Amino acid sequence: MGSCGTWAWQELLVLLSSLLWLWADSAQPTPPGPTPNPGPQLKFRLAGYPRKHNEGRVEVFYNDEWGTICDDDFTLANAHVLCRHLGFVAAAGWAHSAKYGKGVGRIWLDNVNCAGGEKSIGDCKHRGWGNSDCSHEEDAGVVCKDERIPGFKDSNVIESEQSHVEEVRLRPVVSGARRQLPVSEGIVEVRYKDGWAQICDEGWDSRNSHVVCGMMGFPAEKKVNRNFYKLFSERQQLNYRLHSVSCTGTEVHLSMCAFEFYRGNASAACRAGMPAVVSCVPGPLFTTANGHKKKQRQQQQGQQRIRLKGGAKVGEGRVEVLKSSEWGTICDDRWNLLSASVVCRELGFGSAKEALTGARMGQGTGPIHMNEVQCLGTEKSLWSCPFKNITQEDCKHTEDAAVRCNIPYMGYETLIRLSGGRSRFEGRVEVALGAGDGDQPHWGLVCGEGWGTLEAMVACRQLGLGFANHGLQETWYWDASNVTEMVLSGVKCAGHEMSLSHCQHHGTSLNCRNTGTRFAAGVICSETASDLLLHAPLVQETAYIEDRPLHMLYCAAEENCLASSARLANWPYGHRRLLRFSSQIHNNGRADFRPKAGRHSWVWHECHRHYHSMDIFTHYDILTPNGTKVAEGHKASFCLEDTECEEGVAKRYECANFGEQGITVGCWDLYRHDIDCQWIDITDVKPGNYILQVVINPNFEVAESDFTNNAMKCNCKYDGHRIWVHSCHIGDALSEEANRRFEQYPGQLNNQIS
Repeated sequence: MGSCGTWAWQELLVLLSSLLWLWADSAQPTPPGPTPNPGPQLKFRLAGYPRKHNEGRVEVFYNDEWGTICDDDFTLANAHVLCRHLGFVAAAGWAHSAKYGKGVGRIWLDNVNCAGGEKSIGDCKHRGWGNSDCSHEEDAGVVCKDERIPGFKDSNVIESEQSHVEEVRLRPVVSGARRQLPVSEGIVEVRYKDGWAQICDEGWDSRNSHVVCGMMGFPAEKKVNRNFYKLFSERQQLNYRLHSVSCTGTEVHLSMCAFEFYRGNASAACRAGMPAVVSCVPGPLFTTANGHKKKQRQQQQGQQRIRLKGGAKVGEGRVEVLKSSEWGTICDDRWNLLSASVVCRELGFGSAKEALTGARMGQGTGPIHMNEVQCLGTEKSLWSCPFKNITQEDCKHTEDAAVRCNIPYMGYETLIRLSGGRSRFEGRVEVALGAGDGDQPHWGLVCGEGWGTLEAMVACRQLGLGFANHGLQETWYWDASNVTEMVLSGVKCAGHEMSLSHCQHHGTSLNCRNTGTRFAAGVICSETASDLLLHAPLVQETAYIEDRPLHMLYCAAEENCLASSARLANWPYGHRRLLRFSSQIHNNGRADFRPKAGRHSWVWHECHRHYHSMDIFTHYDILTPNGTKVAEGHKASFCLEDTECEEGVAKRYECANFGEQGITVGCWDLYRHDIDCQWIDITDVKPGNYILQVVINPNFEVAESDFTNNAMKCNCKYDGHRIWVHSCHIGDALSEEANRRFEQYPGQLNNQIS
């Protein structure tokens, strides 16, 4: 009985352990099977250097174009989904900030949010294909577990050697060219392992040179003296990496061309050839000979029908084209790198780094001239490309196309730095002097006298930090550095320069009243900025004359809203003649417009019962056709608030109860024609033909991405009793020729306003 019981217990234990083993085995996560093909339009690959076969920058093939993924909100769950796409069982980690190098072309996905179990990255939440606010400095990478999904067929096997061309450079060999920037001629070299390797020029032609020049930021190529380089290369130890390069000429990167790698021992390579050499033609902004630069600028001014607006850096911005004497934008339908490169080269830059959609460089105004632009990439002008004319229903300014172009390396960012700030976007400005010819640079401070927003814009651009938020004349509250000498004073910039050295300044004769470090110039930079502009048609629709009794104008007189002759009037008898109109000021930028002064320094105006947050927000002027002021009415900022907003945008600013002041992106501030001071006092103006001019933010108190659209002009005819206001437009909305016709306006001949 005892032995039978023992045997039964043993049998029971074996049975239980078998069941437990089966249960445990079923509870283990099984390796995922092959991921179903996400569709013919999606492919994935790993790129970048240095890396192993199971890590790299993630690139997605979508809509017939390779692109990258932005690292915003990136998680390990995203990496799991991507690694399964690539044939690995799971992710071990991920990398941000272009750890494996910056990609080229589109940034297909941004703000990707996966749970981790999705079959395709397209099933995860994201902003939409091609909708991104990133640059390639934010390209995401993944590190996958080195274990393949059983049965996964990898059509994109990564070889042990680097099989992509990531970095390309021109190495100058002429002694004078070595120190001179930009480098426009030299031997073409590609990054290989920890050094650089050459390309065999067998079969090399001008189309290949065209692609390389575009990558280097140059619009065109020219013939080069091969004999000189042949002699040079015969005396050099060369390391050939590529051969049989064959480009069509429209590629934006050499990696997109057909080519072959030398395998194994390449010492006997390229016996019948020599290193590929390229000579490029710089665009007008980058030519070193001043005479040539002036000549090219004059030629360009006579024929320019395209421009970039709203970009922080040179060579980037919203694309605007001139048609029927009026500037307008391009709708982003089918906008791609081929069309963007035609724009970039036409403007004197290289090929396009990015073709941006969704008003990434801010919304334009006025007409949308082109849609579905489809360039081949060989055109000399965007106007030579096929495109469609559009109706209002087709596109809105939320779809304005933009570009980022390749520009030549000028080294400007090495001559400036910030110190003492709380982040890399702010600090005391330090500049390097005497850094040429291999000398050690001498760092010093910039005098804060006269330093303002325009100077800060140039400094932030030179630093590569975007737009200026503030230009500071005192920086005593930031940590001190070991640089204490003031070396630059009298800096006065127009705002478009690429370097502070291009601005006016006192040169070697320093002239600064306060040379202590506390009075050194400083900046706070920002990746985005506001952009204000006036709604011109509303001014035209609402303009009228009112004769207002003096007894109703005491408040306005306190606010200096009347002409100076009003002080001599027989108060409270008589009247003033006022030209009244409404102003609707939109923020079309990418950051809220906020007054410079904090609320602690806002001034309470008892008369109007509100705080003023800016000394002067707008200038209203009546000018003669030759520009002489005959009447003016400055307008302090009564209160900056969101009167109305576009659909889907919430109001953030209002004046009531000492509220925050500002104008939100996508909103506008309306000053109605019946508000005090919303006028120009024209009591002393004689009958005649005039120009009504309104300038927003006239003293550049608050930084914007674009100050060229801050002025609005209208034609006026005043007969002493009535006024006709017409042809109102933003200052930079018309061609130069149309503006000249506008300035020489002969006057209305009848009361029919066209």
